[in-house]
Amino acid sequence: MADGPLITDGSTEIAEPSRGLTYPLGAPPAPGEAVQAAPGVLWMRLPLPMALNHVNVYAIADGDGWVVIDTGLRTPDSVTAWEAALAGPLGGRPVTRVICTHMHPDHIGLAGWLCERFEAPLLMSRLEYVTGRMLVADTGPAPESGATFFRAAGWEAERIDRWRASYGMFSKGVAPLPPSYLRVSAGDTLSIGGEDWSVVVGDGHSPEHICLWRRSDGVLLSGDQILPRISSNISVWPTEPMADPLGDWLTSLDRLEATLPADTFCLPGHGEPFTGVLPRIEALRRGHATSLKRLERTLHTPRRAVDVFGSLFARPVGDGLYGMATGEAIAHLNHLEARGRARRARDAHGVDWWTATSSEESPA
Repeated sequence: MADGPLITDGSTEIAEPSRGLTYPLGAPPAPGEAVQAAPGVLWMRLPLPMALNHVNVYAIADGDGWVVIDTGLRTPDSVTAWEAALAGPLGGRPVTRVICTHMHPDHIGLAGWLCERFEAPLLMSRLEYVTGRMLVADTGPAPESGATFFRAAGWEAERIDRWRASYGMFSKGVAPLPPSYLRVSAGDTLSIGGEDWSVVVGDGHSPEHICLWRRSDGVLLSGDQILPRISSNISVWPTEPMADPLGDWLTSLDRLEATLPADTFCLPGHGEPFTGVLPRIEALRRGHATSLKRLERTLHTPRRAVDVFGSLFARPVGDGLYGMATGEAIAHLNHLEARGRARRARDAHGVDWWTATSSEESPA
């Protein structure tokens, strides 16, 4: 969100790896190159200037052109890779449509650039498009409600001042979005290259994340809703401080588990295409259940949001991931609170202290 880091995508490590996953395509393509992931579907990879150093994008053959799925971040390196791909593996054929799974900058960053270049329409869900347009336009000044939010999480004044100074970074990684779009919704069917792709919607990672499922051969373009090696970032931001996105995401996993067949071939937004989507969903669910139990034990002594990183993350949290880690910590705390397993109390300094409901200790 606008109140968070520039990139808000998968970064949480699941301690227990998934069993039953296979990665049939081998090494990922270099920037500007492509691998045929499935009949009519090319897998490409673009660089990201962060710890999560890549995003996957896909092109589906569509008559004399290509439908592009996700676009990468607006950086010179991404533009260079796109120019090489358009002239190389895409054979100079035009982009007929641009579909973005969700509104995070590494997925929509070059959507406007591609749409303008090829006079191609942009397809997104309504909440993703509207939220993306809002965040691109939200360049500041930083609202005081955001400072209140981060102070409650336990941020010190210096860190809040740095957040104020960097506010509005979302738009830096996103080319201006088209002023109109074509809405896609859950249950829609898109015809691409003579094949039907069903729209499957999830949420929690973003407001109305779309996946595309070709039922004829079980290919699923999953975006960031299901990732093979990391869990999608699930965060709360100042724009909706009492939200329970983790509950939304877990409900989405249940829905996807009931919908997708066991032999689904998953083409994700990060990592490598894989089979074993049902074991992966179960591992994601189990990983978060374990984290919630560990967090609940930690809350037998009152804690701030910034005090519980060790219960949720397998590695130390540095400055570059501090905002994302805070958002994810609050998402887990809000989820416990929504289920009556934790409570918060705000002290005289505006700091929230969290306690497990089974504990009788009082906030410091």
